[in-house]
Amino acid sequence: MKGIERLASVESTTPRMARALPEMPMDGTVLVRLIRISAFGMGNFFEPVFRELDLSEHSFHVLCLLVASENGTASPSELSEMVGTSRANMTHILEDLVEEGFVSRAIASRDARRHVIAITAAGRRKVRETVPQIVEPIHRAFSGLSKAEMALLDQLLRKLIVSFDQGARALRSAA
Repeated sequence: MKGIERLASVESTTPRMARALPEMPMDGTVLVRLIRISAFGMGNFFEPVFRELDLSEHSFHVLCLLVASENGTASPSELSEMVGTSRANMTHILEDLVEEGFVSRAIASRDARRHVIAITAAGRRKVRETVPQIVEPIHRAFSGLSKAEMALLDQLLRKLIVSFDQGARALRSAA
C-alpha cells in the first residue's frame, strides 16, 4: 500500500470510526494516524537509500551525532534518546557499528557500569562519504513542500514534541 492509498484509507475509515466510537476525539486520532503513516513512509523511502550505502538510517544518525559531539563520544542511553529508538535496538545498532569498525565501545573511567561510544576514523570517513550521497534523497523526500511549509512543519513538529512531553508529565502526575 502506498502513502496515497493509506491517506485514502484514513479518509474512508475516519467517519466510520467516529460513528462506532463517538467518544473518541477524531481530530487527535487522525493526527496520530497521519504521523504514523508519515513515519512509515519516511522509513520506506530512506531504507533502500541507506541499504545501498551499507548503513541503516539509525546507524547513520548515530555516526552523525558522534561526529557532531564535542569529543566524538556519547553513552548508549544518550544515543538511544537522541535517535529515538529503544535501548535494546540501540545495543544492536552499536554492535553492528563496532563490528564495522565505525565506533568503539569502552567502559567509562568514572563509572564502570557505563559505556562510552566513540567514533573512529573509519566512522568519520563513512559519514563524509555518505553525506553527499543522501543530499539528493533528502531533497526529494521533501520536494512537495515549499520553504514556508518546511518552516511551518518544523515549527509544528517542535511544538508537538513539547506537547507530548507536557502531556506525559500531566498523565504521570494524575496517576
